Amino acid sequence: MAHLDRHKLIRNSQHGFTRNRSCLTNILSFMESVTLNVDEGNPVDIVYLDFAKAFDKVPYERLFRKLQAHGVTGPVLNWIRNWLSSRRQKVCISQQDSHWRDVTSGVPQGSVLGPVLFLVYINDLDSKIISKLAKFADDTKLCKQVASLEDVAALQRDLDSLHEWATDWQMSFNVDKCAVMHVGHSNKCNQYKLGNSEPKSIVKEKDLGVIIDNTLKFSEQCSTAVKCANRTLGLIKRTIISRSKDVIVNLYKALVRPKLEYCVQAWRPFLRKDIDSMERVQRRATKMITECKGQNYESRLQTLGLISIEKRQTRGDLIQVFKLIKGVDNVDYREFFQLADYSRTRGHSFKITKVRSRLEIRRNFFSQRVVNKWNELPLYVVEAESVNAFKNRLDGYWKSI
Repeated sequence: MAHLDRHKLIRNSQHGFTRNRSCLTNILSFMESVTLNVDEGNPVDIVYLDFAKAFDKVPYERLFRKLQAHGVTGPVLNWIRNWLSSRRQKVCISQQDSHWRDVTSGVPQGSVLGPVLFLVYINDLDSKIISKLAKFADDTKLCKQVASLEDVAALQRDLDSLHEWATDWQMSFNVDKCAVMHVGHSNKCNQYKLGNSEPKSIVKEKDLGVIIDNTLKFSEQCSTAVKCANRTLGLIKRTIISRSKDVIVNLYKALVRPKLEYCVQAWRPFLRKDIDSMERVQRRATKMITECKGQNYESRLQTLGLISIEKRQTRGDLIQVFKLIKGVDNVDYREFFQLADYSRTRGHSFKITKVRSRLEIRRNFFSQRVVNKWNELPLYVVEAESVNAFKNRLDGYWKSI
């Protein structure tokens, strides 16, 4: 991994099992391109691809050739070759065993090295692709504006290239799970081919745990997160006798709130009904606590040392901006922001240029909604030397105003 990182051999499209990248950076980067195109009035087609038994199909000799091409040679390559060779497996059901069979392909799942080898194997998947493509291990998606017949043909050529790559490298797509989402009011809902098959058209897709729909409003994702959080809160209420502040707050922070905050920077709701539904989860949780009986919501938050869900989402946005601009996340911040000319601005030197957006979905997407809040921060907050220092200074600044 040190070798791959040092020489930047893994393509930027890959976000899985790589340092300082995550599901959040994958979705943010991808949806930035989608929302920008839609805001410019261009329809967008998103293609979700699924490899059939991806980790189990990697052929060994081709994998070794790709490792050599990435500069992994000598004793390390021999060690990997020996580690993968002479493996056997059998199946045991109800104390009945199958015969042993030789394992002739696939990287061992559950191992440390297996995912790294898989990343190397599919690294050049997008070498001939012109569409925006994002990968998280084997989860692959691509999008392109389709404002003209030439755009549609270009996306089809990309799909042809992907199918050709899969054929050449003995991988295959599970076409039943591949799908196309058509986004934008003027979208003509074109059909595409993946090999000899036609991926189905869909109006929503669960992408790395986040429900994306063709309206880009994320209301269904919000509703799903709220239901899941409420179920967990109900479980706590039924099974935990204590209603003390220490017990309930710790359980809420550990088990309930994370369900509302998973990748929320990428899907933060902007419709008031969705914002209120998320806030009601925390209202319900704080009402359970004995020390808060008879208090209104704001007093309960103050007693428990909590802040509102909406304010916490703003905090998460600002933390993500800090990670991008300061290089904590291994994603080029210029995908999202353009820094203002410091000589012409007052305040700190990391101010972001405000860009006018045409549509509500774009104005409320991460890269647009954070601009004013980030630019308002004082110099000593944005110049923090670490993420923890930024969090502490941000919290302190909010308490002082």
